[in-house]
Amino acid sequence: MTFLFWLLLLLSVFSYFIYPLALTLLVKFRSLPSHYRQEFSEEELPQVTIIVTAFNEEKRISEKIENTLSLRYPSEKLTMLVASDCSTDGTDEIVATYAERGVKLVRAQDRLGKENAQLQAIKTVDEGIIVFSDVATRIEEDGILKLVQYFSDPQVGAISSEDRFVSKDGTVAGEGAYVKYEMWLRKQESLLAGLVGLSGSFFAARVEVCADWDIHSPSDFNTALNCAKSDYKAVTAPDVLGFYTDLADPSKEYARKIRTVIRGMTALERHPEVLNPFKFGAFAFQVISHKLLRWTVPWTLLALFIITPFCMKEGEMIYTLAYIAQILFYGTALFAHWAASFREISVVKIIYFFTQVNVALFDAGIQFLSGKRMAVWQPSAR
Repeated sequence: MTFLFWLLLLLSVFSYFIYPLALTLLVKFRSLPSHYRQEFSEEELPQVTIIVTAFNEEKRISEKIENTLSLRYPSEKLTMLVASDCSTDGTDEIVATYAERGVKLVRAQDRLGKENAQLQAIKTVDEGIIVFSDVATRIEEDGILKLVQYFSDPQVGAISSEDRFVSKDGTVAGEGAYVKYEMWLRKQESLLAGLVGLSGSFFAARVEVCADWDIHSPSDFNTALNCAKSDYKAVTAPDVLGFYTDLADPSKEYARKIRTVIRGMTALERHPEVLNPFKFGAFAFQVISHKLLRWTVPWTLLALFIITPFCMKEGEMIYTLAYIAQILFYGTALFAHWAASFREISVVKIIYFFTQVNVALFDAGIQFLSGKRMAVWQPSAR
């Protein structure tokens, strides 16, 4: 029992604490020098195609198109495609009114999901850089100019933006501890084998990276995997930002997390080869550590909580203290769930968020193991 206790404890903390430490050491000793942002001259700027995926977005599509058309980039090198996933409202008709301004509509023949709609648009692109963006995401005026500079590095196959939440009053939400942690982790992965997942709402890739496109896996994972297969890196661009508003109904955030995790699990189920370190090296280590082991944390934590009382029979105080610590930790999270003011305390906020995330992971895991998969999509109302 004591051996199981320490094994479960190791598995519970590995993804969040040991993995970042290992990444830091590997980056220090194994990463190649970075040559990002070797500025392109205006003549050297690559051809860019922006693909915006939409399903029944008649209320927001005009705003997204106007935002895209206002971007500062040579007009002869910028194309906008709206990939409609068989929209049934007025989305396609609204897009058609922008045809004279160069906006093109690509409509999927069947509603098979976001990635299928993206694929139909990808098939029309022959060269350059493809930028993928959601309708709800606003891009800064110089966002594309900043983004393409990273592609001057021949190692870089894809670029991920960084997300910024915008409150209902228009202010940009501050970065919490968890967001800062994730952004730091992204930076380390960029320096080693590349990101294992990009920001699905705004990212870019070389057109050749998009050649092998799995419509049943999330596009952000598709792109990272294809980069690894082609000896490219997917890297983060901290100065390229995508802004989007909080969900109109905050209670839907939990459902969004469930959907995201199930789609991620489906991607690994379809591409188990990415877990092979003999084939993918450090990238496989990153996928196992950042994705697979993190998804198992709620299960190992539950098992740890169950077996700790049995270890207390050994008479060592450390197991009693460990059990008390677990009770206090989960008790704090439970109390914070019912007392909003209590959640304003920094430490409590972290405990509550960590518990909330792992409850969602546990729920998603159960649904995935029971056979649930997600192909079609319904954009979250914002």
